[in-house]
Amino acid sequence: MQLAPAQLHAHLERGLKPLYVLHGDEPLLVQEAADAIRQAARAQGYTERSVHTVLGAHFDWSAVLAASGSMSLFADRQIIELRVPNGKPGKDGGSAIVQWVQSLQDQDATLGLVLLPRLDKQTRSGAWFSALEAGAVCIQLEPVERAALPQWIAQRLSLQGQRVASGEAGQQALAFFADRVEGNLLAAHQEIQKLGLLYPAGELSLQQVESAVLNVARYDVFKLSEAVLAGQALRVQRMLDGLRAEGESEVLVHWALAEDIRSLKRVKDAMADGRPLPMALRENRIWGLKERLFERALPHLAAGTLAHLLEAAHKVDGICKGLRQPDWPADGWQALHRLAMQLCEQCAPGTRTRGLRGARPV
Repeated sequence: MQLAPAQLHAHLERGLKPLYVLHGDEPLLVQEAADAIRQAARAQGYTERSVHTVLGAHFDWSAVLAASGSMSLFADRQIIELRVPNGKPGKDGGSAIVQWVQSLQDQDATLGLVLLPRLDKQTRSGAWFSALEAGAVCIQLEPVERAALPQWIAQRLSLQGQRVASGEAGQQALAFFADRVEGNLLAAHQEIQKLGLLYPAGELSLQQVESAVLNVARYDVFKLSEAVLAGQALRVQRMLDGLRAEGESEVLVHWALAEDIRSLKRVKDAMADGRPLPMALRENRIWGLKERLFERALPHLAAGTLAHLLEAAHKVDGICKGLRQPDWPADGWQALHRLAMQLCEQCAPGTRTRGLRGARPV
């Protein structure tokens, strides 16, 4: 049974199921969902809890099976928590999980709680996860994307009786807040709590938010790729500065930018050969959000522009490895910034088909 995170509290009020599975890479949301389940379980008499963490191939699965089959000495009901940090229980673990799920269906003295990371499609199609899906309430906890972050912040503020000012000032406050905590939801939660300690319930001004919220944003190269393809120049600049400050590898950042340029060119070439855009995207394994970004950007990208961007990416590759290029900065991060901004400018919403500024005609 699949359950949306927003439906969890209403579900728990109706009663508990024997087994719950939480999977996702957002620690705050996983922690909050697990705490809600544990609290509901304690209220219904599940007063003892045992935790089993799978750290390698030599994990003793018999301990999990034995715990679910034995009565506690101190409580009538117990919670058995199984954590698989890498999401790969192995062959023996997969068989044990299938057996464990079956055993939980035959009793009401034990509640199972499984914590998993984000799982890929292949892992989710395995027999052990299929058994979990069939016998458990499964909740997938996805990170809050940047576009949804201001609303998430506003909702969290409302839970502690606070709100931003109405109108443009309020939107600016939420946007400022989101920029400062992007990619770090746990820190965002802490900054929201700090506002609750600093100011009374009621309306928060832009000045109060700006003075209180620290810059705790965390970025990764995949989010950088999405921001570049979306044409979000200011966000791209912040992300590049943040990645540099965090010590991210120049080579990895270059790989993300160059791979997007290569993918855009491959799809554009396929379209020139007569393939429809949806088919060209599928053939090049462009899915999800990136698929929508490609669909918006490609009609405005000239083939010559993509060729020049690919040539620029080749030059920046050399710069990141210590080579000098005429008319390019010697510093790798400065070169990456120029390359990112060139691609970002071409992908910006409302951009008309045009050549790359400063590029030679083809």
